[in-house]
Amino acid sequence: MSSPPLEPKWPRLLSLSVHEFRTPISVVAGYLRMVLKDPAGTLDERYRRMLEEAEKSCGRLSALAAEMSDLSALEAGTAAFKKAPVDIRGVLTAAIDTLPPLPDRNVTVELRAAGGAAVVQGDAPRLQSALTSVLHGLRREVVTSDKLIVNERTAPYNGQSASWIAIADAENIEAVTGAQLQDLTVFDEWRGGCGLSLAVARRVIDRHQGSIWSPASGVKTAAVIALPH
Repeated sequence: MSSPPLEPKWPRLLSLSVHEFRTPISVVAGYLRMVLKDPAGTLDERYRRMLEEAEKSCGRLSALAAEMSDLSALEAGTAAFKKAPVDIRGVLTAAIDTLPPLPDRNVTVELRAAGGAAVVQGDAPRLQSALTSVLHGLRREVVTSDKLIVNERTAPYNGQSASWIAIADAENIEAVTGAQLQDLTVFDEWRGGCGLSLAVARRVIDRHQGSIWSPASGVKTAAVIALPH
C-alpha cells in the first residue's frame, strides 16, 4: 500500500529544477545578507524586519531545493545509503530530540518503547531525518491535545521480525497501535506545509524494506511504520 513511484521523467525534471532554482536563491540571499550586515541604524527598523523575513524565506526555498534534489536521487536510485546495524529506538529518541519547535503552541512527543533488541540494517542519519520529518508533519496536525505519542513494538512483518511504530495523539494512539493492515491506507506524503520532506521520508523507509501507512479512518495526526529487523 505504498505510493506509486514518480514517472521516469520526473526525477530528471526535479534535478533540472534544483539547478535552475539554486542560482537565483543564492544571489538573492547573498544580497540580503550584505544589506543586513550594515551597522545598526543604517536601516530603518521596519525595513530591517522585512529583510530578515525575506532572508528566512530564502532559507526555506533553499531547504525545498535540497529536498527536491534528494527526492530526485531517491527516485532515480542514485541516492547513497550506508549499511550498518541501527538501534531503531536510539534513532527514534534522536529524531524526537531534534524536532524543531512549533511556532504557535507546544506539543510534546513521548516515546513508549518495548523491551528487547530492535536493530535494523540501514543508514542511521537518513532514518533519523525521515522519522523527524514524519513526526514533525504529524505533530503540526495536533490541535486538540498537547501530546503526540510514539509506540514502538516488535511484531512480524513480511515473515520476519520488525519494529512497528505507531504514532498518534492521545485520543487515537490505542486504535492506531492495534490497527491491522486492512485498517490502514496509503500514507499522505503530499499534505501541505511540509515541503517535500514527507515524500523523501517515505522513500527512505521504502529503501529500508519498510512501509508507512495512514489510518483508513482519515485521522491526520497518525501513522504506522514497519521497519524489518
